[in-house]
Amino acid sequence: MEIFRHTVSPGARTGMLVDIAMCFFAVLLAASTLTARYATVPNAVPELPLILAGATIFAMLIALMCAFVGLYRPAPIPVVAAIARIALAVIVSGYVTHLVLRVVGDRGYLEQLFAAAIAYVGVGLVLARLGLIVMRRVTTLSRVLIVGTGPEAHSIARDLKVPGHNARNVIGMYPTSDVPCEALSTGVSPRIFARDTSIPDLVSRYDIQEIIVAVREQRGGSVPMDELLACRLRGVPVIDLAGFCEKAHCEVPIDSLKGSWLVYGHGFIQGRLRTALKRLFDIISSLFLLLLFSPVMLLTMIAIRLESRGPILYQQTRVGLGGEHFKCLKFRSMRTDAEADGVDRWAVRNDPRVTRVGAFIRKTRIDELPQLFSVLKGEMSLVGPRPERPSFVAQLKEQIPFYDIRHSVKPGVTGWAQVRYHYGGSLEDARRKHQFDLYYVKNNSLLLDILVLIETVSVVMFREGQ
Repeated sequence: MEIFRHTVSPGARTGMLVDIAMCFFAVLLAASTLTARYATVPNAVPELPLILAGATIFAMLIALMCAFVGLYRPAPIPVVAAIARIALAVIVSGYVTHLVLRVVGDRGYLEQLFAAAIAYVGVGLVLARLGLIVMRRVTTLSRVLIVGTGPEAHSIARDLKVPGHNARNVIGMYPTSDVPCEALSTGVSPRIFARDTSIPDLVSRYDIQEIIVAVREQRGGSVPMDELLACRLRGVPVIDLAGFCEKAHCEVPIDSLKGSWLVYGHGFIQGRLRTALKRLFDIISSLFLLLLFSPVMLLTMIAIRLESRGPILYQQTRVGLGGEHFKCLKFRSMRTDAEADGVDRWAVRNDPRVTRVGAFIRKTRIDELPQLFSVLKGEMSLVGPRPERPSFVAQLKEQIPFYDIRHSVKPGVTGWAQVRYHYGGSLEDARRKHQFDLYYVKNNSLLLDILVLIETVSVVMFREGQ
């Protein structure tokens, strides 16, 4: 399902809807089982509207809290950790809803109501998630034909075997060259069909429900476009390699990317309305976050000053919108002589240049908070590709295709690559992160910005991606 060009995974969508419905009916069930001892509320507010309002607020808060603690993220969570996060979400949501309704409702009745509702929903959410796991395992998977037998085709076949919302039943592969099938099928688990076989016949014979074209070069007649068109006209979806990666992994592969796909494909829209809404969102959000985290920022300044001499804030030239340079502010997390020789270096995991206070504020992302002032100035956005240093940009532009595309939007304090890929400081890490940045630039919207901010909370709270 696509919302404002971003593909929402079926698992996350289903899980959220189940959580909302279950929490809503848990409040109604709790109300129906309470004794009438506390069933008195002010005359101005009838009891049934109060209960319905509480059920709605509780259900919405549960969905939001589950998103904040990372329960809708694609990465699997251990069972014990998932139960602990569910408990946290339920308790916080119940308490906040109780405080809201106490303005108009009887305190004793509400305390019993939400105590019972939390008990019901806690058990229900655990059982519901176990049920979803069982359903995924017993549900018949879509039948897929992969066109191609190269490394990309094998990589897709492996991806489709992994349990999750991308899982498919790979019926086989259709070769796009005249290499003998025996040579192609050596050590490969999916079946390799003969090249003289008609793809529409394979679709009919094996009830194929989707075709994935995993071929980088489709010119020269290697891919039977007329047969794929016939399948498409019969209602069978046909998706190319870039489309599959974008849909399944929310990233745009650069190794098989062509300029024509960027020009003629959908997305990459930077309209005036989008720019204005994003700017308004940045101003309001950054002001709120600066107010919220001002005590944390003050304590950080004191801690940095007590640990070592030197500046509290660290200024570094970064590349922003349109390739323009700006000064990026961060709390200093390294020694003052970290680059005394004047050579720019990648930051790495467990970097020996990092101070003790610096290690903590880097893990918790507190060191990034001064960048909110850059957001207010308009040099950065709250969400966008992370800005890089000019020397690194010059290097990466030579080695990573389409790297300049990331500079078509403002750099961000957080970004899609930061919530979907682990921390890394190598060229290969930069290539992979660029694929996520391309996805963001292509599909950017206010909804995707909000989703990144929500996922950032779980990344920081539970140190995901460290």
